[in-house]
Amino acid sequence: MKRRDFIKYSSSASLYYSSLPLLPALSSKVNRYKTALIGTGWWGMNILREAIRAGESQVVAMCDVDENQLNNALKEVSTLCSDSPKRYRDFRELLHREKPEIVIVATPDHWHPLIAIAAMEIGANVYVEKPIGHTIMEGRAMVNAARKYDRIVQVGTHRRVSPHNISGMNFIRSGKVGQIGMIRAFVHYGGGAGTVVPNSEVPQGLDWDMYCGPAPLIPYNKVIHPKGFRQFLNFSNGQLGDWGIHWMDQILWCMEEKYPRKIYSTMARHIRKDNTDAPDMQLVNYEFENFHVSWEHRLFAANEAEHTNVGCYFYGTEGTFHMGWQDGWTFYPANKNKPILHEDPVLNKPDDQNIRELWQNFLVSIKTHKSPLCDIEVGHRSTNMSLLGMLSAKVGRSIIWDGEKEIILNDPEANKLLKREYRKPWEYPSV
Repeated sequence: MKRRDFIKYSSSASLYYSSLPLLPALSSKVNRYKTALIGTGWWGMNILREAIRAGESQVVAMCDVDENQLNNALKEVSTLCSDSPKRYRDFRELLHREKPEIVIVATPDHWHPLIAIAAMEIGANVYVEKPIGHTIMEGRAMVNAARKYDRIVQVGTHRRVSPHNISGMNFIRSGKVGQIGMIRAFVHYGGGAGTVVPNSEVPQGLDWDMYCGPAPLIPYNKVIHPKGFRQFLNFSNGQLGDWGIHWMDQILWCMEEKYPRKIYSTMARHIRKDNTDAPDMQLVNYEFENFHVSWEHRLFAANEAEHTNVGCYFYGTEGTFHMGWQDGWTFYPANKNKPILHEDPVLNKPDDQNIRELWQNFLVSIKTHKSPLCDIEVGHRSTNMSLLGMLSAKVGRSIIWDGEKEIILNDPEANKLLKREYRKPWEYPSV
């Protein structure tokens, strides 16, 4: 059915966000938090722009192991505000000297835990990008640190504040989809076999040893940095660890669940022949008490045959609900005599996201000292969904997850993968 045939479904959530006043302009009368950005790439700057726009941050420092990336970011900040942030290559030096009140952590995934915990230790509140870490026990250390140091930690799962996601969640919880027995989450992107790019000398201005940090020190390759790290398993967890956490988070949120009890995954590289080592396809089955979840992704065979390439389908007794991204949400009733319901998204530019609303919630949480919408515990559970899928695929069998104790039952080999060895002198976090 074409979009013009959809019936618009209005919600209190979307009305609420549409009526929000514009965020205040930068003013000397506003109490501004000393704010530092660690990781000045594409997404880090998306976050910092919203922090500056909100008018409650004094950007005191910016840190990156790549001076070229840092230089570009500093130039942009000079056009956005009158602040003169200091530049750093080592986050430890920044934290020690500047003592920021807010730290944005937007580095590659493998660095999130050490930086976020170090920031909490010096008293900063933290906005950390998803996924919160590379292994499950890192996430637990981050949660423990937030509680120990009594800090506000917001995770960048901004879809929890997106108007159509909020109204979609309310629609699902209202029972209008009926009893949900199955959920299918997916991301299908195109691409081919690719080509192998030879390793090269480290570019001038890039501290490659520091980039690798606690991960293995491997030869530099330009397809890793900038912006390619997510398909390299030393630094990330592939498509499931990147895109997957958003949809795993939506599922836990909408279904009011904390964790699955059984996970089975298989992954492969059927098409890709390039430098990357993450799977180009993966299937995961998550078993909950009253429903099942399937995840699938592929990095090939993009086409127009499927209705959409990203999102979740919730299959209920009253119909099928698609929670999407740029296409909003749509409900297809089981009764064909009932109209299809649809709500368009309200997304911010660039990159069609809702960081603005999530940052506003972060500021409110700091002021009230109340838990943010995407608290570190929430982000930990959503990250775990993705990491458990990767773990099952690595051991090649089903795993039984005790979500309260955060251990895999009756499988010592699998439990070893809840953490990994850090490269010296870095030490695995334990809080």
